[in-house]
Amino acid sequence: MTTAGPRLSLLDLATVGRDQSIGEALETSVTLAQKADSLGSFERLWFAEHHNMPSIASAATAVLLAHVAARTDRIRVGSGGVMLPNHSPLVIAEQFGTLAELHPGRVDLGLGRAPGTDQVTSRALRVDPRASDGFPDDVLELQGYLADESLVPTIHAFPGRGTKVPLYILGSSLFGAQLAARLGLPYAFASHFAPDALQQAVEVYRREFQPSEQLAEPYVIAALNVVVADDQEHAEALAASVLRSRVRSLASRVPAYAGQLDDATVDALMQSPVAAQARHMMTYTAVGDIAAVRTYLDQFAGLARADELMINNAAPGLDNRLRALELLATPLTP
Repeated sequence: MTTAGPRLSLLDLATVGRDQSIGEALETSVTLAQKADSLGSFERLWFAEHHNMPSIASAATAVLLAHVAARTDRIRVGSGGVMLPNHSPLVIAEQFGTLAELHPGRVDLGLGRAPGTDQVTSRALRVDPRASDGFPDDVLELQGYLADESLVPTIHAFPGRGTKVPLYILGSSLFGAQLAARLGLPYAFASHFAPDALQQAVEVYRREFQPSEQLAEPYVIAALNVVVADDQEHAEALAASVLRSRVRSLASRVPAYAGQLDDATVDALMQSPVAAQARHMMTYTAVGDIAAVRTYLDQFAGLARADELMINNAAPGLDNRLRALELLATPLTP
């Protein structure tokens, strides 16, 4: 089953609800992955590397990908992304090479330059603060390990060598756009939470793109949030809940609110700069019934000049998210 319009894929943050265990959150991700797989309308499913965040359970990204890939049949699975400065390129090549051998033709490797956490946690990860400066060289080294011949004499990735796992550069600035263009790799923009440079970055990427062995023409993936339901009223109520959750998450990082984020405090924060920040982060969010959301997706794909849209299925509750997948997969009627 396919839908008209831009290609659709899914980003899952393995979100842990307020009254949910991490195990339950991971099982929810598996259930959603199996639903998306059975519907057949989504290109890929990506998980992102984040650390020291109690509301996100995808820190061990390759481990989670292995679990999800083993419980699905068709959909591509990958990282959106692995934060390469946190890791040795050889280790990532071995991890994703293993995944590629277990699930041939189904594995993507999206790469980011940010640490995916705060500075204190970066130190706990034993990451040199200057590690991100070497990101372009690390991407090339990793690409070599996954190719037929390593760039590092006598060092090869087993598993990994020859798998040619496709690489994607993730970003929210011109740096990632320029790097993806220079290396001839697909570019995925994190506009679901960092909207500001979307159009400029895509313009730079498309203008400067140089063909490579992996990719002959530029390929853009743009991310956005989607809250879709059977009717507009229900979707708007779900979107309001999503916004409250984002406000709560942002405020939890402010020492003044530590341990004080009850519902009354969040109510008060909804007119604060914290809420303004959350609303800005959610600039690109489609809310409504399927007709309204489809119109938004088409318009956003045009705005972003995107070949593919990466959807953060943001609604709270497993039933709401499963229904959202069904609606998004429903073919257009003539």
